Amino acid sequence: MHEKRTFRSRVLELFMVAVAVALGSFSTTAAGSAQRGAAPRSADTGLRTMHVQGNVHVMLGAGSNITVQLGNLGAVLVDTGTSQNADAVLATLRQLTPRPVRYIINTHSHPDHVGGNERVGASGQPTSGRGVAVVGAGAGTRAEIIAHEETLNRMSAPAGSQAPTPVAAWPTSTFSAKQKEFFYNGEGVQIVHLPSAHTDGDSIVFFRRSDVIAAGDVYSTVSYPIIDAQRGGRISGVIDGLNELLALVIAGEKTEGGTMIVPGHGRISDEADLVEYRDMVTIIRDRIQDMVNRGMTLAQVQAARPTMEYDGLYGAAPGWPAAQFVEAVYRNLQPDRASQRSGQP
Repeated sequence: MHEKRTFRSRVLELFMVAVAVALGSFSTTAAGSAQRGAAPRSADTGLRTMHVQGNVHVMLGAGSNITVQLGNLGAVLVDTGTSQNADAVLATLRQLTPRPVRYIINTHSHPDHVGGNERVGASGQPTSGRGVAVVGAGAGTRAEIIAHEETLNRMSAPAGSQAPTPVAAWPTSTFSAKQKEFFYNGEGVQIVHLPSAHTDGDSIVFFRRSDVIAAGDVYSTVSYPIIDAQRGGRISGVIDGLNELLALVIAGEKTEGGTMIVPGHGRISDEADLVEYRDMVTIIRDRIQDMVNRGMTLAQVQAARPTMEYDGLYGAAPGWPAAQFVEAVYRNLQPDRASQRSGQP
């Protein structure tokens, strides 16, 4: 009887040791995950990476946020940052995956989002294994670059004119419809065009299984919306784009979590963050519209400070202060003088 009790005690003792070891391993893993979530800066590249959720990571510090989908088939990048950061982007990408870049998706044509196209694209490989031909740049084993056709129009130029970007940085595959979609690395990838928002070629990219959306510069957590009127941007299109983005987003428990949004600049967000931003933009638009309807001049509108309570969050962005945002909205909302002269609404 004594031997039986001793044997049972020994089994229980071994079981408790095994549980303790398992709990210790779990704690160590959890601590490691927490450290990875802190977006450590790479000593080699100066950039940060963070796992968003599912197959999707984000690369920070390259001029714009770069969304990266990883999988066995290779990497899909949304935007490539500035040209000056292209080598750092490639080095950081190699730390995330040994597999090649297969697709680059551009959200619009600004240099801080497409500047790395040439270098990053040349390092990749198309899914077919064949070279991707680029008119004027030859054929090579480069990644396919996807964008709305208006983005290609802004990056290229009419015959005989100097293009603003190198030929090898241009999109190699464009779409003109509302959206383009394909299946890659185990999930649907949905590219949705938002007309006349930040520019006329804006797209958002929805990684459906991972439940992550790369929003480009339609959404930012560090500035007012940048309205590039010379490239077809309008305040009404920005608000329409934010509403369309909200239609895709589903909140998690108690409105926290759920679909994650990677803005063009700033921190990863969820639906609650996006709602606050959309409401802020709508309130400011309505205030300025009322002032325009009352015949106030730009100087009077700026003196009235229609953005006042939001300036602490968004009003000090380099290159896009509150006054410049107000001016862009004001000019967008000014009645068309030609239409007024012709008596049209």
